[in-house]
Amino acid sequence: MNNKKEQKPVTSGMVAEVSGASYIVISDDGTEFRSRTFPGTKTDNGDTTLVAVGDRVQLKLVDTGTDISEAIITLVLPRRSALTRKRDVRRNRSKEKTQVIAANIDQLVVVVSAYDPLLNTRLIDRYLVFAESEQLDTIIVVNKMDLEDSTETRKMMRPYHALGYTVLYTSAEKKRGMKPLKKALAGKLSAVSGHSGVGKSTLINLLFGHDRLKTGETNEKTGKGLHTTSNSVMLLLPGGGYIIDTPGIREFNLSDITRENLRFYFKEFLTYMTDCAYSSCSHTVEPECGILRGVEAGRIDSERYESYLAIYESIDRDS
Repeated sequence: MNNKKEQKPVTSGMVAEVSGASYIVISDDGTEFRSRTFPGTKTDNGDTTLVAVGDRVQLKLVDTGTDISEAIITLVLPRRSALTRKRDVRRNRSKEKTQVIAANIDQLVVVVSAYDPLLNTRLIDRYLVFAESEQLDTIIVVNKMDLEDSTETRKMMRPYHALGYTVLYTSAEKKRGMKPLKKALAGKLSAVSGHSGVGKSTLINLLFGHDRLKTGETNEKTGKGLHTTSNSVMLLLPGGGYIIDTPGIREFNLSDITRENLRFYFKEFLTYMTDCAYSSCSHTVEPECGILRGVEAGRIDSERYESYLAIYESIDRDS
Protein backbone atom coordinates (compact mmCIF):
# COMPACT_ATOMS: atom_id res chain seq x y z
CA MET A 1 0.00 0.00 0.00
CA ASN A 2 1.35 3.43 -0.99
CA ASN A 3 1.03 5.86 1.94
CA LYS A 4 2.80 8.73 0.18
CA LYS A 5 0.77 11.90 -0.19
CA GLU A 6 0.04 12.75 -3.80
CA GLN A 7 2.12 15.78 -4.76
CA LYS A 8 0.40 18.69 -6.46
CA PRO A 9 1.77 19.42 -9.97
CA VAL A 10 4.34 22.22 -10.26
CA THR A 11 4.72 24.52 -13.25
CA SER A 12 6.31 27.87 -14.09
CA GLY A 13 5.11 31.00 -15.83
CA MET A 14 5.12 34.78 -16.06
CA VAL A 15 3.10 37.23 -13.95
CA ALA A 16 0.74 39.11 -16.27
CA GLU A 17 -1.23 41.21 -13.78
CA VAL A 18 -1.04 42.35 -10.17
CA SER A 19 -4.15 43.45 -8.30
CA GLY A 20 -3.63 43.78 -4.57
CA ALA A 21 -2.74 40.34 -3.19
CA SER A 22 -4.03 38.56 -6.31
CA TYR A 23 -1.96 37.72 -9.39
CA ILE A 24 -2.67 36.46 -12.89
CA VAL A 25 0.10 34.12 -14.07
CA ILE A 26 0.39 32.79 -17.61
CA SER A 27 2.06 29.36 -17.52
CA ASP A 28 4.57 28.26 -20.15
CA ASP A 29 1.83 26.27 -21.91
CA GLY A 30 -0.44 29.33 -22.08
CA THR A 31 -2.80 28.45 -19.20
CA GLU A 32 -3.98 31.41 -17.11
CA PHE A 33 -3.85 30.89 -13.34
CA ARG A 34 -5.41 33.01 -10.62
CA SER A 35 -2.59 32.96 -8.10
CA ARG A 36 -1.55 34.10 -4.65
CA THR A 37 1.51 34.01 -2.43
CA PHE A 38 1.76 32.38 1.00
CA PRO A 39 4.10 32.93 3.99
CA GLY A 40 6.55 30.39 2.55
CA THR A 41 6.90 32.06 -0.86
CA LYS A 42 10.64 32.43 -1.58
CA THR A 43 12.47 35.09 -3.59
CA ASP A 44 16.08 35.90 -4.46
CA ASN A 45 15.31 39.58 -5.08
CA GLY A 46 16.04 41.08 -1.66
CA ASP A 47 14.00 43.80 0.05
CA THR A 48 11.91 44.66 -2.98
CA THR A 49 8.35 43.94 -4.08
CA LEU A 50 7.76 40.21 -3.65
CA VAL A 51 5.91 39.71 -6.94
CA ALA A 52 5.70 42.12 -9.88
CA VAL A 53 4.36 42.04 -13.42
CA GLY A 54 6.93 40.37 -15.68
CA ASP A 55 8.32 38.14 -12.93
CA ARG A 56 9.12 34.53 -13.73
CA VAL A 57 7.64 32.36 -10.97
CA GLN A 58 7.16 28.73 -10.00
CA LEU A 59 3.64 27.60 -9.17
CA LYS A 60 2.08 24.82 -7.14
CA LEU A 61 -1.30 24.08 -8.68
CA VAL A 62 -4.43 24.03 -6.52
CA ASP A 63 -7.32 21.65 -7.20
CA THR A 64 -10.46 23.83 -6.90
CA GLY A 65 -12.93 21.31 -8.32
CA THR A 66 -14.09 24.03 -10.74
CA ASP A 67 -13.14 25.29 -14.18
CA ILE A 68 -11.07 28.08 -12.60
CA SER A 69 -7.31 27.36 -12.62
CA GLU A 70 -5.69 28.44 -9.35
CA ALA A 71 -2.14 28.19 -8.02
CA ILE A 72 0.17 29.25 -5.22
CA ILE A 73 3.38 31.09 -6.06
CA THR A 74 6.18 29.18 -4.34
CA LEU A 75 9.26 30.88 -5.81
CA VAL A 76 10.03 34.18 -7.55
CA LEU A 77 13.04 33.72 -9.82
CA PRO A 78 15.85 36.32 -10.00
CA ARG A 79 15.06 39.40 -12.10
CA ARG A 80 17.39 40.37 -14.95
CA SER A 81 15.99 43.94 -14.97
CA ALA A 82 13.40 45.95 -13.06
CA LEU A 83 11.62 49.28 -13.30
CA THR A 84 11.58 50.55 -9.70
CA ARG A 85 10.60 53.32 -7.32
CA LYS A 86 11.89 53.94 -3.82
CA ARG A 87 9.58 53.32 -0.88
CA ASP A 88 9.65 54.63 2.69
CA VAL A 89 9.78 51.50 4.87
CA ARG A 90 8.01 53.44 7.64
CA ARG A 91 4.96 53.98 5.43
CA ASN A 92 4.28 50.57 3.88
CA ARG A 93 3.13 47.38 5.57
CA SER A 94 5.34 45.11 3.47
CA LYS A 95 8.47 47.03 4.65
CA GLU A 96 9.93 46.84 1.14
CA LYS A 97 12.65 49.38 0.38
CA THR A 98 12.05 49.35 -3.36
CA GLN A 99 8.79 49.02 -5.26
CA VAL A 100 9.15 47.00 -8.46
CA ILE A 101 6.73 48.26 -11.11
CA ALA A 102 7.79 45.88 -13.90
CA ALA A 103 10.37 43.08 -14.10
CA ASN A 104 12.46 41.35 -16.78
CA ILE A 105 11.80 43.95 -19.46
CA ASP A 106 13.80 44.06 -22.71
CA GLN A 107 13.22 47.72 -23.43
CA LEU A 108 11.74 50.82 -21.89
CA VAL A 109 9.25 52.87 -23.89
CA VAL A 110 9.17 56.43 -22.58
CA VAL A 111 6.03 58.28 -23.69
CA VAL A 112 6.00 62.07 -23.54
CA SER A 113 3.70 64.56 -25.21
CA ALA A 114 4.58 67.46 -27.47
CA TYR A 115 1.91 69.51 -25.71
CA ASP A 116 -0.72 69.16 -22.95
CA PRO A 117 1.32 68.38 -20.88
CA LEU A 118 4.33 70.16 -22.38
CA LEU A 119 7.32 68.21 -23.65
CA ASN A 120 9.52 67.42 -20.64
CA THR A 121 13.09 66.48 -21.61
CA ARG A 122 14.20 66.43 -17.96
CA LEU A 123 11.85 63.49 -17.36
CA ILE A 124 13.22 61.78 -20.48
CA ASP A 125 16.74 62.15 -19.12
CA ARG A 126 15.80 60.59 -15.78
CA TYR A 127 14.35 57.59 -17.60
CA LEU A 128 17.44 57.32 -19.81
CA VAL A 129 19.71 57.30 -16.76
CA PHE A 130 17.66 54.42 -15.37
CA ALA A 131 17.73 52.56 -18.71
CA GLU A 132 21.50 52.98 -19.08
CA SER A 133 22.04 51.70 -15.52
CA GLU A 134 19.94 48.61 -16.33
CA GLN A 135 21.48 48.24 -19.83
CA LEU A 136 18.03 48.47 -21.40
CA ASP A 137 17.24 49.64 -24.90
CA THR A 138 15.02 52.73 -24.89
CA ILE A 139 12.38 54.03 -27.27
CA ILE A 140 11.24 57.63 -26.84
CA VAL A 141 7.72 58.24 -28.13
CA VAL A 142 6.65 61.86 -28.58
CA ASN A 143 2.85 61.73 -28.71
CA LYS A 144 0.23 64.42 -29.44
CA MET A 145 2.15 65.68 -32.47
CA ASP A 146 -1.21 66.85 -33.84
CA LEU A 147 -1.16 69.54 -31.12
CA GLU A 148 2.42 70.71 -31.54
CA ASP A 149 4.10 69.29 -34.66
CA SER A 150 6.60 72.12 -34.80
CA THR A 151 10.23 72.61 -35.73
CA GLU A 152 10.88 73.43 -32.07
CA THR A 153 9.58 70.04 -30.86
CA ARG A 154 11.82 68.13 -33.24
CA LYS A 155 14.75 70.44 -32.44
CA MET A 156 14.41 69.56 -28.75
CA MET A 157 14.71 65.87 -29.68
CA ARG A 158 17.82 66.24 -31.88
CA PRO A 159 20.30 65.42 -29.07
CA TYR A 160 18.55 62.06 -28.52
CA HIS A 161 18.69 61.22 -32.23
CA ALA A 162 22.40 62.14 -32.21
CA LEU A 163 23.05 59.82 -29.25
CA GLY A 164 21.49 56.89 -31.11
CA TYR A 165 18.25 56.64 -29.18
CA THR A 166 15.15 55.58 -31.11
CA VAL A 167 12.73 58.53 -31.24
CA LEU A 168 9.24 58.03 -32.69
CA TYR A 169 6.63 60.70 -33.31
CA THR A 170 2.96 59.78 -32.96
CA SER A 171 -0.50 61.22 -32.78
CA ALA A 172 -2.95 58.91 -31.06
CA GLU A 173 -5.73 61.34 -31.91
CA LYS A 174 -4.98 61.23 -35.65
CA LYS A 175 -3.69 57.62 -35.57
CA ARG A 176 -0.34 58.67 -37.00
CA GLY A 177 3.03 56.98 -36.45
CA MET A 178 1.61 53.63 -35.32
CA LYS A 179 3.38 51.43 -37.89
CA PRO A 180 6.95 52.27 -36.71
CA LEU A 181 5.81 51.85 -33.10
CA LYS A 182 4.35 48.39 -33.77
CA LYS A 183 7.59 47.37 -35.49
CA ALA A 184 9.71 48.59 -32.55
CA LEU A 185 7.61 46.61 -30.05
CA ALA A 186 7.37 43.32 -31.99
CA GLY A 187 8.92 40.33 -30.23
CA LYS A 188 10.01 42.33 -27.15
CA LEU A 189 8.83 42.63 -23.55
CA SER A 190 8.45 46.39 -23.27
CA ALA A 191 7.51 48.55 -20.29
CA VAL A 192 5.57 51.67 -21.30
CA SER A 193 5.89 54.55 -18.89
CA GLY A 194 5.72 58.33 -18.55
CA HIS A 195 3.64 61.06 -16.92
CA SER A 196 -0.09 60.54 -16.73
CA GLY A 197 -2.00 62.35 -19.46
CA VAL A 198 0.57 61.87 -22.24
CA GLY A 199 -1.63 59.31 -24.03
CA LYS A 200 -0.06 55.98 -23.08
CA SER A 201 -3.35 54.15 -22.73
CA THR A 202 -4.74 55.61 -25.95
CA LEU A 203 -1.65 54.49 -27.87
CA ILE A 204 -1.92 51.00 -26.39
CA ASN A 205 -5.59 50.79 -27.37
CA LEU A 206 -4.61 51.69 -30.94
CA LEU A 207 -2.02 48.90 -30.98
CA PHE A 208 -4.82 46.44 -30.26
CA GLY A 209 -7.40 48.05 -32.52
CA HIS A 210 -9.90 48.28 -29.67
CA ASP A 211 -10.13 49.57 -26.09
CA ARG A 212 -8.01 47.50 -23.72
CA LEU A 213 -7.31 50.21 -21.15
CA LYS A 214 -9.18 53.16 -19.65
CA THR A 215 -8.12 56.58 -20.84
CA GLY A 216 -8.29 59.95 -19.12
CA GLU A 217 -8.04 63.65 -19.76
CA THR A 218 -5.62 66.34 -18.67
CA ASN A 219 -6.70 68.37 -15.64
CA GLU A 220 -7.58 71.81 -17.03
CA LYS A 221 -6.66 73.65 -13.81
CA THR A 222 -3.25 72.03 -13.16
CA GLY A 223 -2.26 70.99 -16.67
CA LYS A 224 -1.30 67.57 -15.29
CA GLY A 225 -2.58 64.27 -16.53
CA LEU A 226 -5.21 62.37 -14.60
CA HIS A 227 -4.19 58.90 -13.41
CA THR A 228 -5.81 56.17 -15.48
CA THR A 229 -3.61 53.15 -14.68
CA SER A 230 -3.49 52.03 -11.06
CA ASN A 231 -1.90 48.59 -11.49
CA SER A 232 0.76 47.31 -13.86
CA VAL A 233 -0.62 44.89 -16.42
CA MET A 234 1.11 42.85 -19.16
CA LEU A 235 -0.63 42.47 -22.51
CA LEU A 236 0.17 40.16 -25.44
CA LEU A 237 0.45 42.23 -28.61
CA PRO A 238 -1.42 41.05 -31.72
CA GLY A 239 1.83 41.07 -33.73
CA GLY A 240 3.89 39.28 -31.06
CA GLY A 241 5.70 40.54 -27.99
CA TYR A 242 4.35 41.89 -24.70
CA ILE A 243 3.85 45.34 -23.29
CA ILE A 244 3.53 46.30 -19.65
CA ASP A 245 1.49 49.43 -19.05
CA THR A 246 2.69 51.05 -15.86
CA PRO A 247 1.08 53.66 -13.57
CA GLY A 248 1.84 57.27 -14.48
CA ILE A 249 4.96 58.45 -12.69
CA ARG A 250 5.01 62.05 -11.50
CA GLU A 251 8.41 61.80 -9.81
CA PHE A 252 10.64 59.00 -11.01
CA ASN A 253 13.18 58.06 -8.33
CA LEU A 254 16.54 56.63 -9.38
CA SER A 255 16.85 54.07 -6.60
CA ASP A 256 20.38 52.79 -7.21
CA ILE A 257 21.97 55.86 -8.79
CA THR A 258 24.58 57.73 -6.74
CA ARG A 259 26.40 60.98 -7.35
CA GLU A 260 29.52 58.90 -7.99
CA ASN A 261 28.06 56.65 -10.71
CA LEU A 262 25.60 59.07 -12.37
CA ARG A 263 28.25 60.28 -14.85
CA PHE A 264 28.49 56.81 -16.42
CA TYR A 265 24.81 56.88 -17.46
CA PHE A 266 25.09 59.99 -19.65
CA LYS A 267 26.69 58.12 -22.51
CA GLU A 268 27.97 61.24 -24.30
CA PHE A 269 30.19 61.85 -21.23
CA LEU A 270 32.16 58.63 -21.67
CA THR A 271 34.33 59.94 -24.52
CA TYR A 272 35.38 63.07 -22.62
CA MET A 273 35.77 61.80 -19.03
CA THR A 274 39.33 60.66 -19.79
CA ASP A 275 40.24 64.32 -20.40
CA CYS A 276 39.40 65.28 -16.81
CA ALA A 277 42.33 66.20 -14.58
CA TYR A 278 40.84 64.21 -11.68
CA SER A 279 39.66 60.60 -11.94
CA SER A 280 36.93 61.33 -9.37
CA CYS A 281 35.74 64.47 -11.20
CA SER A 282 32.05 65.18 -10.54
CA HIS A 283 31.83 67.35 -13.70
CA THR A 284 30.25 70.17 -11.71
CA VAL A 285 32.89 72.66 -10.50
CA GLU A 286 36.33 71.05 -10.91
CA PRO A 287 39.01 72.80 -12.99
CA GLU A 288 40.27 71.08 -16.15
CA CYS A 289 37.05 69.08 -16.51
CA GLY A 290 36.73 67.33 -19.87
CA ILE A 291 32.94 67.39 -19.70
CA LEU A 292 32.75 71.14 -19.04
CA ARG A 293 35.14 71.74 -21.95
CA GLY A 294 32.92 69.54 -24.12
CA VAL A 295 29.86 71.61 -23.19
CA GLU A 296 31.67 74.90 -23.85
CA ALA A 297 32.84 73.64 -27.24
CA GLY A 298 29.33 72.48 -28.19
CA ARG A 299 30.32 68.80 -28.35
CA ILE A 300 27.98 67.99 -25.44
CA ASP A 301 24.45 69.36 -25.54
CA SER A 302 24.06 72.09 -22.90
CA GLU A 303 20.46 71.10 -22.03
CA ARG A 304 21.53 67.50 -21.38
CA TYR A 305 24.34 68.81 -19.18
CA GLU A 306 21.82 70.94 -17.25
CA SER A 307 19.75 67.78 -16.80
CA TYR A 308 22.83 66.04 -15.40
CA LEU A 309 23.31 68.82 -12.86
CA ALA A 310 19.61 68.73 -11.86
CA ILE A 311 19.71 64.96 -11.30
CA TYR A 312 23.05 65.25 -9.48
CA GLU A 313 21.56 67.81 -7.08
CA SER A 314 18.36 65.77 -6.60
CA ILE A 315 20.07 62.53 -5.60
CA ASP A 316 20.61 63.48 -1.96
CA ARG A 317 17.05 64.84 -1.75
CA ASP A 318 15.64 61.56 -3.16
CA SER A 319 17.66 59.43 -0.74
